[in-house]
Amino acid sequence: MRGVGIDPGTVSFDLCGLDGEQVILDESIPTAEVAADPRTLVDRLAAIAPVDRIVGPSGYGAPWTPLSRAGTRTLDQVLLGRRQGRPRKPGDTIIGGMRRLLQVLRETGLPILLAPAVIHLPTVPAHRKVNRIDMGTADKLCAVALGVHDQAHHFDIPYGETSFIYVEVGGAFTAIMAVERGQVVDGMGGSAGPLGYRALGGMDGELAYLLGSFPKGTLCSGGVADIAGRPQAAPERLAVADDPQSRMAWEAFFESLLKGVAAEMTVVTAPREILLSGRLCRIPELYRQIAARLATFAPVRRVTGFARTAKEAAQGAALIAEGLAAGVHAGLVDAMRLREASGTVLDHLYVHGAGTSPS
Repeated sequence: MRGVGIDPGTVSFDLCGLDGEQVILDESIPTAEVAADPRTLVDRLAAIAPVDRIVGPSGYGAPWTPLSRAGTRTLDQVLLGRRQGRPRKPGDTIIGGMRRLLQVLRETGLPILLAPAVIHLPTVPAHRKVNRIDMGTADKLCAVALGVHDQAHHFDIPYGETSFIYVEVGGAFTAIMAVERGQVVDGMGGSAGPLGYRALGGMDGELAYLLGSFPKGTLCSGGVADIAGRPQAAPERLAVADDPQSRMAWEAFFESLLKGVAAEMTVVTAPREILLSGRLCRIPELYRQIAARLATFAPVRRVTGFARTAKEAAQGAALIAEGLAAGVHAGLVDAMRLREASGTVLDHLYVHGAGTSPS
């Protein structure tokens, strides 16, 4: 069976395709290029047709919803952005661009599915979902699927015997997910977890109050780059900065990451490994420091993957797509109980004024 996964990143759109175990698509397209002409992405997908399943850009998730049948309300919950007709604010342009892309993809007739996020999974107990939205977006769940596949092959064990803490240290956000017996049992998404390179992570409630109504872009600020006073610096350059403000920023990052992993260790008390992925762990100096600190808890290793170009989330999405099509990776989908995902990201809110729809 032929399955394709798409990872919509802030810098690039990564595409990975599998025909059984064979890689048939492994590309990265600059996000700016896709934004300027969404047909660029469509043409790449059409070039390898026929395809049985495509796991498409899914944001905050909509469990296995064919994109061709996704209405306005579904896209609202996937994007958690302002609906058309409401006052626009800085940062809404990113959401608008993704909405337009999904509309273009919907018109292609390709077998594209919107995937669930961590909060949709039955393997995460209900009490852990209380007042949560971002426990790991759909792309993070796909990355974890690659982690399950990777550890099973690394130790030559069944999927059901995998156990790890998955740490995604991306170029903007940091997310942590916990896996036990091959199933995701908890997660801290990028907007609710540790400090990121560009994102502040979990926000102090009093800060949210002082900010009042703030644009989506605020969630992607306040991270290492802003703390260091160099908001435009690439992490590769800031990683070797030795001024006091940069040192403080990185110390805040490392300690926040350590606290996040320690918190997930209360859920998975004896993981086989801590698996790392994301842009920051590909920078040698940062990987060395992250691995040294997290080794306190368990052996640390970068996720290996099977593609040369596409990032981890795209590879995991391809595994899931091929498995959903009853291919050779169906066992991975079954072990993670991904087919049983249900509900919406807004089902577990008990805060006054939260309502049931994004605004």
